[in-house]
Amino acid sequence: MPKQSIRSKQLRQQIADYAAKLIYESGIRDYQLAKQKAANALGVSDAKCLPTNQELEAALLAHINLFDSADQPKKLVQLRKIAIRAMQYLQQFNPRLVGNVLSGTASKHDSVVLHLFCDITEQVGLYLNDTGVPFEEKQRRIRLSQNEYTQQPMVKFIADATPVELILFSQDDIRQSPLSPIDSKPMQRAALAEVESLIQ
Repeated sequence: MPKQSIRSKQLRQQIADYAAKLIYESGIRDYQLAKQKAANALGVSDAKCLPTNQELEAALLAHINLFDSADQPKKLVQLRKIAIRAMQYLQQFNPRLVGNVLSGTASKHDSVVLHLFCDITEQVGLYLNDTGVPFEEKQRRIRLSQNEYTQQPMVKFIADATPVELILFSQDDIRQSPLSPIDSKPMQRAALAEVESLIQ
């Protein structure tokens, strides 16, 4: 392998490792932002040296295994238990767990993220109101296909000091997942029974 390629590979790995540390310890959720911050900190200006999202995900798992192998699994179980309670509470909306809590790379900074499905998205806010749960309404940018993005309504509330983010979809959207920001494949979603099996 040419020296330039070896050097480029080493830089990619260094940036991935640094970005993984930023994501896990500082709570940065945007992979591209984490890579740019890592590259700037390491004095790398060549965009070709930036790792892929898959390489960053691998570095994140390695960081957890190396630096937090004792505490992270406990925190992950705690987050998944919060997800289970939220999914039971929101069962009428066919909740699906997504994101880092599902994949296993969650840190103390992560939210529990659920996809909910209903004919009228306002039903979720009405249900939270009726059951006395304070919440705020936002939007989340979602990638539907290779070149198509949309802004989905999102509702956020706090459970056991942990943010729970509910991204709202129509009933028909349960058949097709949006694309993952990590690998551009359909996003992994888990129903309640699957999440319960993860902590057994």
